[in-house]
Amino acid sequence: MRKSVIASGVLLLAGLLVQSSAHAAERVVTDSGTTAWMLTSTALVLLMVPGLAMFYGGLVRTKNVLGTMMHSFGAMVIIGVLWPMVGYSLSFGPGVLGGFVGWDSNLFMLQGIDEKIMPTHIPEYVFAMFQGKFAIITPALIAGAFAERVNFKGYALFIALWSILVYSPICHWVWAPDGFLFNLGASGAIDFAGGTVVHISSGVTALVAALYLGKRRGYPRNVMHPNNLVMTLIGAGLLWVGWFGFNAGSAIASDLATARALTVTQVAAASGAFAWMIIEVFHHGKATSLGVASGILAGLVAITPAAGVVQPSGAFALGALAASICYTAILIKNRLGYDDSLDAFGVHGVGGIVGALALVFFIRPAWMADAAAKTASKSWTVWQQLGVQATAVGVTIAYAATLSLVLLVLVEKTVGLRISENDEMSGLDHSMHGEHGYGLINLN
Repeated sequence: MRKSVIASGVLLLAGLLVQSSAHAAERVVTDSGTTAWMLTSTALVLLMVPGLAMFYGGLVRTKNVLGTMMHSFGAMVIIGVLWPMVGYSLSFGPGVLGGFVGWDSNLFMLQGIDEKIMPTHIPEYVFAMFQGKFAIITPALIAGAFAERVNFKGYALFIALWSILVYSPICHWVWAPDGFLFNLGASGAIDFAGGTVVHISSGVTALVAALYLGKRRGYPRNVMHPNNLVMTLIGAGLLWVGWFGFNAGSAIASDLATARALTVTQVAAASGAFAWMIIEVFHHGKATSLGVASGILAGLVAITPAAGVVQPSGAFALGALAASICYTAILIKNRLGYDDSLDAFGVHGVGGIVGALALVFFIRPAWMADAAAKTASKSWTVWQQLGVQATAVGVTIAYAATLSLVLLVLVEKTVGLRISENDEMSGLDHSMHGEHGYGLINLN
């Protein structure tokens, strides 16, 4: 009898120890496959920034190539510092100020996540760094609108303020679990990887900046040829490659959803480029390298919000539709005469709006069924989701345009943003950085 009691006690103790060990393991476990993919995606999104630098750098005149590329690399540095300090907390911390933005003092310098594993089984450090790359590339996109005519000091201050006061609140509204756009309607506003957060916010800001700062000296009277379309094409290729991390990484998984997002990203990019080529052949009689690069970007931008909810047929349609509408938007810009130097609004703003709204017509039936199941009436229509999408687009446009104008005026009146006519004639490379990209001087 005594031996039986001892044996039972030993078994009970062993069971408790095993259970305790299992619970401890569950608290700290990471999924190595998912973590590896998210680390790769983070690197791929960062690769997009030098890709964007090459894309934009090749499109400007020789005297401005370094100054233009520095806009992208400057964002890597400036937002790279701000994001771990306050950006991540403002974007993904618990809502404060009525949910206007997030904040958690424990997230300052990421100090509160040193040992934290997320429910997706990746270290929160990885998620924070992945999202940080989105925060970097978004203000860098804006620079395409005012290329060749802003001083670097003013640009640096503008993107720092813009990241904190424009990007972070919009990011919180759309992607934070307590964000009001995240919870709008049956399943929230659909923005899988940044149609509103990244492309509409930056594109609209680009348009406001172009209009506020005015035209480049001599535009449109003087023809301003790209200095290196080879570099632009390489940049477009790097953006295409990096976008697989941008979209597929946004699944925060390594599963079927990841595969779907990667596939539709490829299809939309190819469809956008193909459609742009066909349009140019009919319009000008020949397809151009710049047109192919622009079509790639239009397709990629349009699929960004939709990558989690559409099938390849929908991606094909979105890519072609975005290319057609973005091409038209650039023609309208040329007729109106405003100087969005590198068509940041025409591609990113317009493409983002097209993707965010048109995706509702190509949503998987299973997604709509899941959304309907969450409503009391067990019904949710495409038109209801379109209303949610339109609300998200409208709020993003209104907020980004208003705050961006305020910041542009503030920066211009304090440290200055538009460079002098003499500096513009000399070029950004010399006047802002004391260098020359190719060892040449071109005053055209």
